[in-house]
Amino acid sequence: MGYRKLGRNSAQRKALLSDLTTDLLINGRITTTEARAKEVRRTADKMITLGKHGDLSSRRKAAAFLRNVIADVNTTDDNKVQVETALQHLFNDVAPRFEGRAGGYTRILKTTQRRGDAAPMVILELVD
Repeated sequence: MGYRKLGRNSAQRKALLSDLTTDLLINGRITTTEARAKEVRRTADKMITLGKHGDLSSRRKAAAFLRNVIADVNTTDDNKVQVETALQHLFNDVAPRFEGRAGGYTRILKTTQRRGDAAPMVILELVD
């Protein structure tokens, strides 16, 4: 098998990876277990690659995977509110940061073990 099952069925696993990938793209850094981080790294790299392509097909593929959540809210000079979703944040802010990079968009930093079950915890972050 070419992926980790993470103790879940396929629908739960896809939802978990989608949520964690969306959180990583919005916040730039998440703390999770090592096994989850290694799987999220795969999906996050694929989403950033889609963002770098920038065409309609890539936008639709990314929209099918990412959650439709608000990433940022700004007000313009004429008091209009602009809401940016996670998908827009990926294509407008995250993907242009990695234009010169051909992969390896994330880094995993090991931290302590979780108190309850001693699972190895890591910080997964986007490379600057």
